[in-house]
Amino acid sequence: MKMGTKGPLVAGVLAALGASACCAGPLVLLLLGVGGGWASRLIALEPYSPYLTALTVLFLGTAFHNLYLRRPACPPDDACSDDHVLRNQRILFWLISLPVILLLTFPLYAALFY
Repeated sequence: MKMGTKGPLVAGVLAALGASACCAGPLVLLLLGVGGGWASRLIALEPYSPYLTALTVLFLGTAFHNLYLRRPACPPDDACSDDHVLRNQRILFWLISLPVILLLTFPLYAALFY
């Protein structure tokens, strides 16, 4: 089964949002004006955070592998054989991965915001 880059990248973002929901979620909701009582219920997601973090790292690692370490075999006229397409995919990967990494490491610097 051929796995592209888009699927693991989307899955990594969703897993990172779930992993950071217990820590960054309440802060974001409070900044948006949502009441603290409702936002504090997100702490119930904390036991799942390590599993979702591991899934995020796995999915982002798969996307990185597909973009940098594995060169797909493409017909000469296909879009995947164009270097500009690959460059744009790599740029998009980093534009998505950097905020995801910030979300995953949020517990390390969360005390600065509280």
